[in-house]
Amino acid sequence: MTQPSLSRGFRCGLALLIATSLAGAATPVFSQTVPVPKPAPKARDGGAQLSAQDKAMTTGTTQAPPNPIIPDPRRNVPANIFASFDASQKAQAAKVSSYLSSLQTLVGNFVQVGPDGSKTKGDFYIQKPGKVRFEYDQSPIAIIADGSSLAVRDNKLATQDIYPLSQTPLRFLLSDRIDLLKDTNVVSITADDVFISVTIEEKNVVIGTSRLMMMVGAKDGQLKQWTVTDPQGYDTTVAVYNLDTSKKVDPALFKIDFTNYQTPPG
Repeated sequence: MTQPSLSRGFRCGLALLIATSLAGAATPVFSQTVPVPKPAPKARDGGAQLSAQDKAMTTGTTQAPPNPIIPDPRRNVPANIFASFDASQKAQAAKVSSYLSSLQTLVGNFVQVGPDGSKTKGDFYIQKPGKVRFEYDQSPIAIIADGSSLAVRDNKLATQDIYPLSQTPLRFLLSDRIDLLKDTNVVSITADDVFISVTIEEKNVVIGTSRLMMMVGAKDGQLKQWTVTDPQGYDTTVAVYNLDTSKKVDPALFKIDFTNYQTPPG
């Protein structure tokens, strides 16, 4: 069956997810023409590696895909590196930091909303520190981080772009331990009865200012979604659900195959 073509908004959304700017502003280390990868590897115990959706169905706890909360595009987040927060805000940031630091593995489903409003879904797998895999439903795209590099693979085109993980917003979610107020430039902390939201800002003299807003549940303390804002002000939001922190993830899911790849001429 032929895979559907990717919309421009979806491609922009992917670029926003993996880099601090739209495709073109952040240059990959190198691009490769790659063989079409084999199906997802099986678990080491011989059983099939279940998708997050299949896993949730076996436990009877499947959740319906959430409707991501799209930030107001007219919002004006303070860009103050000397931002001060009251005791309540510091406590909320500490709560989010503690939660993120406590995670070692995380498996689930996601819904991604691109800058043009287009929605895509899929499964994700996280093994800290630094390892993640995003698989998109009915598309040839996969995003894989092995702890130091991040690959954006297009199975249909048989190409792969490699980025330093340290230059992508995902590094904050994949850090083994993190203190948001000490390790990042937090510019906004808000809380209500539903969400605790923490916004991190990064400035680059070449590509401009980008932001990452993480939202966790005020009651259960679990990650709900994040939004990456590129220097031009375009947002990509990823909402997660059916989360499982006890699932043992096959290490092979995070392997980037660098062997026998040829860099196409520039």
